[in-house]
Amino acid sequence: MSESASLPLSEMERIKAASRLLRGTIAQGLADPVTGAISDEDNKLLKFHGSYQQDDRDLRDERRRQKLEPAYAFMIRARLPGGVVTPAQWLAFDRIATEHANGTLRITTRQTFQWHGVIKRRLKPTLRAIHDALATTIAACGDVVRTVVSSANPEVPETHALAYAWAAKLSEHLEPQTRAYHEIWLDGEKVAGDEHEPLYGPTYLPRKFKIGLAIPPLNDVDVFAQDLGLIAIIEADQLLGFNVAIGGGMGASHGDPTTYPRLASVIGFATPEQLIAVAEGVVSVQRDWGNRSERKHARLKYTLDHRGLEAFVAELESRLGFALAPARPYAFEHNGDRYGWVEGEGGRWHLTLHIEAGRLADVGAVRSLSGLREVAKVHTGTFRMTCNQNVIVADVAAADRARIDALAAEYGLDGYDRASPIRRHAVACVALPTCGLAMAESERYLPHLLPKLEAQLDRHGLADAPILLRLSGCPNGCSRPYLGEIALVGRAPGRYDLRLGADFRGQRLNRLYRENIDEAAILAALDPLFARYAAERGVAEGFGDFLVRSGAVTAPVAIPLEVIA
Repeated sequence: MSESASLPLSEMERIKAASRLLRGTIAQGLADPVTGAISDEDNKLLKFHGSYQQDDRDLRDERRRQKLEPAYAFMIRARLPGGVVTPAQWLAFDRIATEHANGTLRITTRQTFQWHGVIKRRLKPTLRAIHDALATTIAACGDVVRTVVSSANPEVPETHALAYAWAAKLSEHLEPQTRAYHEIWLDGEKVAGDEHEPLYGPTYLPRKFKIGLAIPPLNDVDVFAQDLGLIAIIEADQLLGFNVAIGGGMGASHGDPTTYPRLASVIGFATPEQLIAVAEGVVSVQRDWGNRSERKHARLKYTLDHRGLEAFVAELESRLGFALAPARPYAFEHNGDRYGWVEGEGGRWHLTLHIEAGRLADVGAVRSLSGLREVAKVHTGTFRMTCNQNVIVADVAAADRARIDALAAEYGLDGYDRASPIRRHAVACVALPTCGLAMAESERYLPHLLPKLEAQLDRHGLADAPILLRLSGCPNGCSRPYLGEIALVGRAPGRYDLRLGADFRGQRLNRLYRENIDEAAILAALDPLFARYAAERGVAEGFGDFLVRSGAVTAPVAIPLEVIA
């Protein structure tokens, strides 16, 4: 029973219940030529199909003056478990970007693509084109299990294959079964008679649910930011199973202390044979126990903190019919990407390219969209997106390396070996002008902020210091800002909360250091900290670790200490 069962359900719960398994009136809204929008209720349901209605916020005032409706367009997100695509898919996605969207592709922090600027009449042809490329967008958004992410480590390709295989299995098993997607977007035959969702039921989950698989020592997926984090335990090249961590999440709301980021709690160990059942079990308990009255408290992290971690695990094990084994030892060293060429097994090579803020576009000397299009035309392996918004050109024959390098140089994709460490490790969400939740700039601000931070670091002899920078236009945390050694979280145009002190392993949250400040105050606050770091840091000591050790920031409590009755 939901912990909010005695309270009135949220409006979203009513919409889901009345939607006929996510159909609503989306088809009718698409056919309405009078407006570039769809209804608010259908927009909420559209998320389950992998799309958000947005408008260009840069144009709002001008269009209002002209008495025009907002410049509506849609963002589309693919469901790509493990972030792996073939060259043929890459070329198809590139065509979609140029023919249907705004001429760019966006790599997200969950290893997938987003297309922005798709107008309503092109929405259905675009989703059809994605389907024709042997991909889908279903459940890429909405109150369901989202795209399952997995380690993209190019240094150990056999473990990447293992992680990808499990990501694909989990994604397939936990995908919604409604035929609404096929009916609306693919002109599938309408279902006659009863239809049901065997796992989700008619109202799906209380909120989004994210799963990530990490393979120590690399935590490139930020496994403790996931609702369900799976930590592979490998000994003597054999997968023994996974440590299970539950209740991670990044979202919060400014001014509301009852909302907060939380790191996932490790609750035990599951064998490979148990993994699907464990994942389904965690999802099912959250389905039944999660808060369906207040969406701000509907994520699994709040269910755990409201009901108690021990009670949740007891219910999970009761449903499973077995107890989880004790967690196995593991150690993470890093949560960033490793750039450049790495040799894998069988003489194959893997090239990790830095894509600033994940945006593939042709801007100035960096023509990443065109460059990767040309790479895809000659590449015979695969591409892997990373959770740090980068791309790996994977499985390259030794004889093809020179050709790939030449294309990277021609199109400005070879900056990974020249960019500063803070630039290589920066992550930013989209924010303005398309995200309706953004309070401040993020992606568009990053290239203006980075040179100023680089200049500061250079003055203090820290040009080579790898510092993890995260920018977010709002507190919802798509860029996982609460895990940044330095993080800016948008408050208002040009103003941010400055948060400091996470580690470089994804195992410690940062702390609020300065609230609601502008760029000048941000730089002024950081400069003396950089000076102290340069003078007092230990050997190989990260910036966040130094800030905590030195007392500049206090180490945060990972989760609330008390159980809320």
